[in-house]
Amino acid sequence: MSKSNSLSAEKDNGKHHPHSLSAMDFHSTSLGSAANAMRNELNKMALTIQDMKARKAFQNEMDKFFMLFTRYLSEKSKGTKLDWEKVKEPSPEQIIPYKKLPKCENAEFLDKLAVLKLNGGLGTTMGCVGPKSAIEVRDGMTFLDLSVRQIEYLNSKHNVNVPFILMNSFNTDEETKRIIQKYSSHKIDILTFNQSRYPRINKESLLPTPRLPNADISQWYPPGHGDLFESMCNSGILDQLLSDGKEYIFVSNVDNLGAVVDLNILQYMVDTDAEFLMEVTDKTKADIKGGTLIDYEGTIRLLEVAQVPAVHMEEFKSIKKFRIFNTNNLWINLKAIKRISEEINLEVISNNKTLESGEKVVQLETAVGAAIKHFKNAHGINVPRNRFLPVKSTSDLFLVTSDLYSLNHGELVMNPKRLFQTVPLVKLGDEFKKVANFLSRFQSIPSILELDHLTVTGDVKFGAGVQLKGTVIIVANHGSRIDIPPYSLLENKVVSGNLVLLEH
Repeated sequence: MSKSNSLSAEKDNGKHHPHSLSAMDFHSTSLGSAANAMRNELNKMALTIQDMKARKAFQNEMDKFFMLFTRYLSEKSKGTKLDWEKVKEPSPEQIIPYKKLPKCENAEFLDKLAVLKLNGGLGTTMGCVGPKSAIEVRDGMTFLDLSVRQIEYLNSKHNVNVPFILMNSFNTDEETKRIIQKYSSHKIDILTFNQSRYPRINKESLLPTPRLPNADISQWYPPGHGDLFESMCNSGILDQLLSDGKEYIFVSNVDNLGAVVDLNILQYMVDTDAEFLMEVTDKTKADIKGGTLIDYEGTIRLLEVAQVPAVHMEEFKSIKKFRIFNTNNLWINLKAIKRISEEINLEVISNNKTLESGEKVVQLETAVGAAIKHFKNAHGINVPRNRFLPVKSTSDLFLVTSDLYSLNHGELVMNPKRLFQTVPLVKLGDEFKKVANFLSRFQSIPSILELDHLTVTGDVKFGAGVQLKGTVIIVANHGSRIDIPPYSLLENKVVSGNLVLLEH
């Protein structure tokens, strides 16, 4: 039924509401104008590029951005597409427990595997300059060092050639390429490619913030890891891997130290012809914002916190209905990516930001895990918690640098002397937020083998050889300072007030 016919039908039924219809028409007209205005601005930017090859590449990238923008406008006009009544827990067939996977010692399919790390983020939240992957996390080794060491050992042990791939962003690409030169003599092939660069959108005008293709870097953004499929295709990496005989790719965040190659999962993927496997793990109260797998009209889908209506947010955060969350460790069939690359249509996540200038902008992003709905026989695997060991903050850094773990060929292994194979809950205050400040507050990282919970706030410093057990809370109020003496044992203690050690 055409628009005019549907309007006349409403009049005939006596349901014509002139005010609401005119508001709807105004809204849809405004969104149509916004799309046209955006298209014009993108075209203007492209025309400023003299080199035709560079102009074509820019136009292709902006065409993809424009498609995302028009989908954003469409969803904005129709409201949220998610019908909460249809959101169900996944069925047992949609989430397989890791312990049910057959044990595999056979490495025959390793030569068909590639490993990819999402390397687009900076270390700014932890007070570091440059790629987050260049932060030292253990024994003087960075995230990149540990990943390279793992893959190099895998290749050497099984006499295979698993390539190591980094998806960089324009924020991390140049520095990463400089850093990886140090691995040139290692037994490992390292490939890099760049994800897309999209313009930030002014929240009021819905126009691109940059006016020129070479505008300041702060006016552009990498559009989330859902850009993986498009960027693999555009860069030629996908075709290169397929021509090299690779069939599977293991994708994970570069800061997840638990994301190591697992032969059981690889063999299971081959045996079951699953085109997409997502590693999920049991949710704790620390993971309430993590995306989760749901059953939606009989299809497995990823539900991100940004898609949840405000009225259902508490239900989403509950561990009763949504018991697992996405680790972003993904196993994907490369031929399947090639087959459906043109059809992949991921939910738009709008991310509101305020620039240093005070300008309010919108970033349109997508999540790589949302692609699960497009692949055949796609499902989740509920893995042990040790496969999710992210370092997002100095509280996480405290854990991975402690005696809770040891290093084995670049892989973090939990200390067998820890009675419970669970990780303590650690909350370090703002004084510890930046890596440099964090390091200056510990003469050595305390022993935490028997720690359950640690909270530290205020101006607190730790001497060497400190042991923490049970629940320890240390609070230095404003204007106070606490020095924990060397070789102290704090077990189920609350420490507050002033405690300053003076040199003599």
